[in-house]
Amino acid sequence: ELPSLKGGKPQLRLGSSANNAVDGKDPAVTDNGLYIVDVFFDTPIADAPKAAAELKGLCGVFEHGLFCGMTTSVIIAGKDGISQKP
Repeated sequence: ELPSLKGGKPQLRLGSSANNAVDGKDPAVTDNGLYIVDVFFDTPIADAPKAAAELKGLCGVFEHGLFCGMTTSVIIAGKDGISQKP
């Protein structure tokens, strides 16, 4: 367990790699033949850059979906509507 991802619940994605829906019984495979593991959290990741570095340094991890330092703002859609944060 990585300290920065404490509380996260990893789950092997099943079905298509093109969406986040479980739409099959076999593991989702990328174009490069890699499995996709999604991690679900009840609370936000406290230190996303640290989590990104820990994931990238983990043997067997090719890439992650944390886009740290790559944006100037974030658009968030949720049950309370849509908001934008710098």
